[in-house]
Amino acid sequence: MQATVPAGLDRKEAEVYQRLDPKRLPKHIAIIMDGNGRWARRRHLPRIAGHRAGVSSVRSTVETASRIGIPALTLYAFSEENWKKRPAGEVSFLMGLLCRYLKAEVPTLNKNNIRLEYIGRQRELPSSVQEKMQWARDATAQNTGMVLTLALNYSARTELVDAFRSMVDAAARNGGLDHLEIDEDAVSRHLYTRHLPDPDLVVRTSGEMRLSNFLLWQLAYAEIYVTPTLWPEFRGVHLLEGIEEYQKRERRYGGLAGDGSSQHGRAEASQTRVSAPHASKTGRS
Repeated sequence: MQATVPAGLDRKEAEVYQRLDPKRLPKHIAIIMDGNGRWARRRHLPRIAGHRAGVSSVRSTVETASRIGIPALTLYAFSEENWKKRPAGEVSFLMGLLCRYLKAEVPTLNKNNIRLEYIGRQRELPSSVQEKMQWARDATAQNTGMVLTLALNYSARTELVDAFRSMVDAAARNGGLDHLEIDEDAVSRHLYTRHLPDPDLVVRTSGEMRLSNFLLWQLAYAEIYVTPTLWPEFRGVHLLEGIEEYQKRERRYGGLAGDGSSQHGRAEASQTRVSAPHASKTGRS
């Protein structure tokens, strides 16, 4: 029996969606958006033209993910390395582009019942940018559909450092370091993404074969899908193609082929509901 096509998908998206099993969609998809600079160079344009073109890709991808019922989508928008190593002019442009995106997209996010969140060291961003980010988060806070998380000034290694600091601080407030207990669940509870299930699928555009310091803890068992498509050319149909590839794979979580126990156990242990985040002094400001 062919799946009912969700409203709003275009013809190409609908063709791919009909090949999917709606019961086996990823709970959380993470995307490393790469290729803006190369897209611009191929057209003899400045790098900022690639960043500007990439906004349309964000809009198409977010709306398609929401329409098919993906609970959580996380986009690697701006790494800590970008902040430190890119030219000041490009960084300034990216900050302005982010503010313009938030202002323009909040009505669309609300229309699609999407809640906006962030991960990364926000407190290091310009105060004007932090204010706009907080405004957009507040404006979408009551939405109950997909959670869209933007990774801004984000580094996976920094996230782990902040998580360990948070654990030590919590122990110090609860009787001292003798009460510090460290296991995988404890670490996960102190990550920026503690309100999200771990990603099932990570998509990397532009054909690069690396994770680029993105969600290193959370992606331990994620399926990796790499497409040569540059980010400014990526659209909802490409996301659906990634999901189609994801559904062809057998997720074993360290078990043997055909052994459903490992997958079942992992599924039982993982979150299937996206909850509201709890603020802390690390990763949120």
